[in-house]
Amino acid sequence: MTAPSFETRHELPAPGEAPLGPNDGDWPIQDMAALGDGRSVALIAPDGAIIWWCVPAIDSPALFDRLLDAYIGGYFQIRPDTACTVTRRYRDDSNVLETVFETETGRVRLTESLNSSLAGRLPWSELARLLVCERGHMTLHISARFGRQFNAVSPWIRHHPGNHGLVFHVEQTMGQLLVSENVTIEYRNDIGFAGHVALHRDERAMVAVVATRNEPLCIPTLQEIEDRISDSDHAWQRWTESLTYDGPYRGVVRRSALALKLLLSSHSGAIAAAATMGLPEKIGGPKNYDYRYAWVRDAAYTVCAFLRLGVRPESKAGFTWLIHRMADAGLRVFYTLDGAAPPSTHDVNDIRGYRRSQPVMIGNAATHQHQHGIYGDILHVASMFTQSGHLLDMNTGILLSNIVDECADRWRQRDAGIWELADPEHYTMSKISAWQALARGAELARQGYLPSTCADRWERERDRIAEWIDDHCWSEKKKAYTFYRGTERLDASIALAAAFGFPRPERLRSTMDAIARELGAGPFIYRYSGAAQEEGSFLACAFWLAEAQHILGRTEDAARRYNAILAAIAPSTGTISEMIDPATGAHLGNTPQGLTHLAIVHAACIMAGKTQP
Repeated sequence: MTAPSFETRHELPAPGEAPLGPNDGDWPIQDMAALGDGRSVALIAPDGAIIWWCVPAIDSPALFDRLLDAYIGGYFQIRPDTACTVTRRYRDDSNVLETVFETETGRVRLTESLNSSLAGRLPWSELARLLVCERGHMTLHISARFGRQFNAVSPWIRHHPGNHGLVFHVEQTMGQLLVSENVTIEYRNDIGFAGHVALHRDERAMVAVVATRNEPLCIPTLQEIEDRISDSDHAWQRWTESLTYDGPYRGVVRRSALALKLLLSSHSGAIAAAATMGLPEKIGGPKNYDYRYAWVRDAAYTVCAFLRLGVRPESKAGFTWLIHRMADAGLRVFYTLDGAAPPSTHDVNDIRGYRRSQPVMIGNAATHQHQHGIYGDILHVASMFTQSGHLLDMNTGILLSNIVDECADRWRQRDAGIWELADPEHYTMSKISAWQALARGAELARQGYLPSTCADRWERERDRIAEWIDDHCWSEKKKAYTFYRGTERLDASIALAAAFGFPRPERLRSTMDAIARELGAGPFIYRYSGAAQEEGSFLACAFWLAEAQHILGRTEDAARRYNAILAAIAPSTGTISEMIDPATGAHLGNTPQGLTHLAIVHAACIMAGKTQP
């Protein structure tokens, strides 16, 4: 199969001739492109509008938030003053985005970057937007409205007496609009501004925002900002060149690796599950969660993806961050990006929500849950880390040993499961994760990485879990492992058991057939029985199934599924969300979603024969 190009093309009407975007003002989620600087992520719609940007970090309050309210939300837009064709793609091996506007009179290229410097992440947020006229002439509108943080604050703008131009304040966030001399700002009030720039062939203009939160702000020159676009582009390219994967789907794997890199905090190693909050798992439904936290599962799988790709600094940083959080704050399902306990969930009802999907939630209800999966997740990372030739220190070895001991004690208990459901059950995947923790723990102990005092016990408990799963979670009627003890429902996450090495290949093959048959919608897979009524199909599950099929000897089925999924998600910039509607191809859920991108990477590596890091 030809790999997707991840280039999109849109016809944009003249201003005022149509709503802000399709679907009553909301652009499809698959039409979003993402920029990042190792701390924050901005989303850009095809109409040239920044519609989501939290400053200075992914989990900070949003400076621009039109993503969640197309009518009163904040945005920062550059677009032609007439109807145009819009073509967008990332630069090769980079997270610098290029948008080409073409009208009857000319062509202008917009290059956008959340900048870094040669020394790494900047101590402020710097959004650079460079316009270059490549043919004819064009006038472009420039406008912005600052977000009100869900009607909790009131922005205000002033002119700085030191000739710093337009300075804005949104609660504790302070920033500066910087524009080149040929840009005219015609209007401003306390919530935004508007202006224009007229360009002829070979002329250029710079529009930038620099911002920080609750601290002084340096104001760079426009030339420094423009130079840092190239610096950032080269830094992304050099990073991508370090990836060791060179098999099939190389371009897709590299694009997903770049998306995962956006979610990793460069100053700490924390890995966010996604860059957004509130995007619905079903349009109009209530599942509109906040994913701007570091889940142990998502972070662990991301670290393993980086290890498979030969990315050492990010692998070490992510693994170390998880170990330190577990040592300092205890075992949790997830943490804030600062390592603290996440806040309790509360709904925001003062905003419209994406395509009127409410309530928009801040926080996450899984805060107080227990999931056996965290045992297997962290031990799997430790195992892959050592397989890559790296070392565990004594304190990490002791911590991991204690975690395996806890798993050996608790695996018989009910938990919330990988899908974080409200009712505790004896979830099959949770037991498999406990099996995985004990198996990896015993292996690490035998290899000298962990204290070996309890290794014999871990192996005995490992074998008891496998027997318990066979006795209590196997359905002769379905010829499959079921969702949990005492049900005939199925769970797609059991596809992960093949990658974990669960020693029942024949039963796993039969289970994969049942999952494909009962939870499938074309190449896509719903998370569990009954999920189709309340959400889209979970993209990671489809890739997990392809990976499992390959491991279990169904290589042709795996390749067909993988190719079909890529073909379906190809009409995008390569920024992929959590779910998809199989009937329409519309993406659903938060974006870019780490689980989806890492599942793309893992499946490609396994199918290419790269089974070890």
